[in-house]
Amino acid sequence: MKNSIIQKITNTTDTISTIPLRLSAGIIFSAHGGQKLFSWFGGYGLEGTGQWMESIGLSPGYLMALMAGSAELFGGILLILGLLTRPAALVLAFTMLIAIFSVHINNGLFMSNNGFEFGLALFALSLALLVQGGGKYSIDKIINQKFK
Repeated sequence: MKNSIIQKITNTTDTISTIPLRLSAGIIFSAHGGQKLFSWFGGYGLEGTGQWMESIGLSPGYLMALMAGSAELFGGILLILGLLTRPAALVLAFTMLIAIFSVHINNGLFMSNNGFEFGLALFALSLALLVQGGGKYSIDKIINQKFK
């Protein structure tokens, strides 16, 4: 039973097409998470991000910032490694849906108006990885083969 669960979680396609998806999404997500959690890359950190989230109705703001920042930072790192790719992609897709519908949807599509195009692109990347898994060159592939 345990092997079956591990195999299902780490199941992946045998393709290299996931490498650019994992690396680009992973870098972007982890950088955004670092902004929210640690003020890296010009971000506002937990305090500032939490206050902003509270101001748009995501309460409690500090907790929401902690959850979003953690999902992005750690989920992004997992994507880069190709470790637990499907669960990480699921959490990140959900995070992007929240961002799109709570912040960007009323601003239209384009980023120039703080629209949802960037969130939609990250959502699509996450969905692709959710469907395909980590791919040929991922830790998931190694784990999955060990439990066959």
